[in-house]
Amino acid sequence: MLIHEYIVAVDWGTSHLRAFLCKVNKDNPLTLVDKAYSLGVNKVIHSFEQTLFDCISPWLSQYGKVPIFMIGQIGSSLGWKETDYLPCPTKLEGIAAKGVNFTCAGHEITIIPGLSCRLSNDNYDVMRGEELQTLGWLQQDTQRFKGTHLVCLPGTHTKWVLIKEGKVELFKTAMTGELFDLLTNHSILIQKGNATFDQPAFKKGADFTLKSELGSFTHGLFSVRSKQLFGELTHSQASSYLSGLLIGSDVRAALNAEEWQLSELGEVSIIGTKHLSQQFSQVLEMHGIKTNICEVTDMTLLGFNAVYQQVSALSKPEH
Repeated sequence: MLIHEYIVAVDWGTSHLRAFLCKVNKDNPLTLVDKAYSLGVNKVIHSFEQTLFDCISPWLSQYGKVPIFMIGQIGSSLGWKETDYLPCPTKLEGIAAKGVNFTCAGHEITIIPGLSCRLSNDNYDVMRGEELQTLGWLQQDTQRFKGTHLVCLPGTHTKWVLIKEGKVELFKTAMTGELFDLLTNHSILIQKGNATFDQPAFKKGADFTLKSELGSFTHGLFSVRSKQLFGELTHSQASSYLSGLLIGSDVRAALNAEEWQLSELGEVSIIGTKHLSQQFSQVLEMHGIKTNICEVTDMTLLGFNAVYQQVSALSKPEH
């Protein structure tokens, strides 16, 4: 691959396409120049090609045939070109070599593969996209290649990633964000949508879950409804309470996971949007678990930078 002054990095998930125009800096990380957004993989109306190029066309008009790197569901069976799942344990430093490369409209495109793992209960788990943010997290501090760490990536499908000596050992997925969306929009629990976050209601929901007996999750969900009926929650507080209940359940599962001991890890790094990361951090710290919040765009760009460097190194001619 030729050395370019700019690249386009695309995080293309189920719900959203997030594109980043980045300037390439010799011996330094990528510099973010601009952002653009479009439809997720499940919402594309015409073709993936048209959706992508409609989204980034102003950049291409200015900078020409720049290389494009993509992560996420765009590499799944639902996406443009399917990539493999790399089995864990695995190092992420060579992940670019396992990607799918093709040319479209004169642009060199690389889609990064996802990861898979098999847990002790014989269940499989998979991820697409979070592996690059985890790679970025490792690149941010070389000390993270040593010892054992747990990284939480909250979102539609929260990932809890166990890293040992720089390798992704395994990970576990919780459908926390998707459940929140489904229960908010397609159940009797939330009668009126409310965009205002209510901190006390959120904490009440997290407390309810964390202090409940094991196995009571589905019973506890109905408390979102009953507390409104008997005046313990207003309609405007209900969604925040539901969020606390679901995140509390997610964190509780992490606290009880047999694959790691949170009390022995020192802290949990959280990579996500600011508000969601703060919610997970609060619930973890309610149990005395220290957290380190990392900005998701920063980790994503550090990951894309590492991938770009990998691809550039692979394409250099041998002497």
